[in-house]
Amino acid sequence: MVLSLLMGSTVPVWAVPIADDPHGFEGIPWGAAFKESADFLVVESNRRITGYELNHAAMLGPVSVESMRFLTIDGKFARVQVRYQGTKTHGQILAYLERTYGPLDRTPGQLSVGALVLHNWRGPETEINLSYDEKRERGTIFFESRGLSPRFQDAVSDTTN
Repeated sequence: MVLSLLMGSTVPVWAVPIADDPHGFEGIPWGAAFKESADFLVVESNRRITGYELNHAAMLGPVSVESMRFLTIDGKFARVQVRYQGTKTHGQILAYLERTYGPLDRTPGQLSVGALVLHNWRGPETEINLSYDEKRERGTIFFESRGLSPRFQDAVSDTTN
């Protein structure tokens, strides 16, 4: 969670611009009302944040992933957290993200911190942050609304004060 807060609170100079901002995730617009349904189950809930997971296998484009959590803040759809593992899956996910949101600059365009590799795509309304731990072969991706994501920091501050 700290990594997601840090990544959401900085403006990466190495971000790839998203040419065609999706204004949401897989057809669900940022800010939409979200409720439990046959496809989505509530898995976490507090005063301001509610998390939903799919009740079937999670796919990011053509790639099977470990989990996909859809988060709302104050009742508005604002973030998706995707978790996956494996070097092969990482390669497939990178290829999908580059085809969909824009190619990475392979020279100094990626940031590595030890075994942690970070990639970022940024559009007017959507930001995508990918972190991959090469040692553990585990990845996490955050797709989020740029307008609503600062509310998550406010919600964390509300619970720590």
